[in-house]
Amino acid sequence: MALRRARRASRGGARPRGARTGRGGAVPPPRAEPGPVDKMAAALRGVRCWGLVAAAPSLAFTRSALTTVKKANSAQPNWLGVGLAFSTSAALWAFLIKQHNEDVMEYERRKQERGHKCTGCS
Repeated sequence: MALRRARRASRGGARPRGARTGRGGAVPPPRAEPGPVDKMAAALRGVRCWGLVAAAPSLAFTRSALTTVKKANSAQPNWLGVGLAFSTSAALWAFLIKQHNEDVMEYERRKQERGHKCTGCS
């Protein structure tokens, strides 16, 4: 350590704190302002230190979670779910057809009004 200080002193004194020198003794250019990605990464590192970001589950936990899932029994379908799915689909189709018919009627009404050029009606 003392030898390094002596070499530094022989080269013109100690350099300012935090200043880096390259191999040729030149100071590298200052870094640009950090971009949004750098700032977001720094923020995520800080949040992870506080424990607010959920960590990936351990391998043992994922294995046990996958083995506890029951396989669907095709011999006994879930009739409530099947009924809800089909009734929801039928209701959406009925609403779509009703809305389409109303839109067609509105189009025909406006088309007829556009064609009517009588000055005595208005």
